[in-house]
Amino acid sequence: MQPTHDPHAAKRAANLSINADLLNKAREMNINLSAALEQALIETLRKRRREQWLAENKAAIAAYNDHVEQHGVFGDGLRTF
Repeated sequence: MQPTHDPHAAKRAANLSINADLLNKAREMNINLSAALEQALIETLRKRRREQWLAENKAAIAAYNDHVEQHGVFGDGLRTF
């Protein structure tokens, strides 16, 4: 699987707007906002890349599934279970 990002890339400042209540609660619980955002972005990127890959390969997946349905998979006759 392709990595989502370069973990050694330099850090960069970003201006964000955050719900004030969420920000207060995160600060009360000593949550590192930068780390939390990075983790959320990693998860979001993985999800989007998966969705994109599935969309790009939808036709090939459907064709393979049709082939398996009609002909089975390689080795079906060799299995002992």
